[in-house]
Amino acid sequence: MGWVKGQVREIKRWTDRLFSLCVDADIEPFKAGQYNRLRLFVGEEWVGRPYSYVNPPHSRPLEFHLVTVPEGPLTNRLIHLQPGDEVELMPRSTGLFTLDQVPDARDLWLFATGTGLGPFLSMLGTDEPWERFQNIRLVHSVRQAPDLTYRDTIRTFVERAPGRFGYVPMVSREICEGALCARIPATIDDGRLENLASLAIEPDHAQVMICGNPDMVRDTQAVLKARGLRRHRRSQPGQITVENYW
Repeated sequence: MGWVKGQVREIKRWTDRLFSLCVDADIEPFKAGQYNRLRLFVGEEWVGRPYSYVNPPHSRPLEFHLVTVPEGPLTNRLIHLQPGDEVELMPRSTGLFTLDQVPDARDLWLFATGTGLGPFLSMLGTDEPWERFQNIRLVHSVRQAPDLTYRDTIRTFVERAPGRFGYVPMVSREICEGALCARIPATIDDGRLENLASLAIEPDHAQVMICGNPDMVRDTQAVLKARGLRRHRRSQPGQITVENYW
């Protein structure tokens, strides 16, 4: 399958390393939670990486939430693109980290670290989670306070479903007013998260989606499994659906 050309519409710079890339491109319809691949010609070869959408499927431009990494050949080029520049994408998206893979439940918990927030914003921008789940809690953990991105977007979800939707920010490496200073697994283990969110994580009522760095995904799963939750598989339905996003 070939690649399609996309044109940069906007770059949102959140910090010196954290940014969002908005692109116009003619691609096939996708599901919230899926990802595409972006690529540029770097040096003497094409370099491509997978990135999940931030925008819901019905809206444009396509938006990707990215962070530069040391010596990263692609992200360190993408952050310097300007409106009108070109980047290539795959015409068809892929990935199974989507709500149609998640069983019905009363409560939906969404755990993200860093740019792993993106797929959840895409999902929350659709009608599906609001129609299927009575309570939704979004937990976003970052290292530094400026990394708590998309606060205005998240505020629209609070306004859409007051009392049903809750947002819990966490900052692990500094004190930030209004945010827990901790890692996600620790706040589940000691009960702080559920107390703050006014909702218990119970196997009989909850579905949990986890997206972020592999350490968080592993440790959060371990804490939840100790509570009686298990990984969801088609052959053995459970309560935990994960995506490593680093």
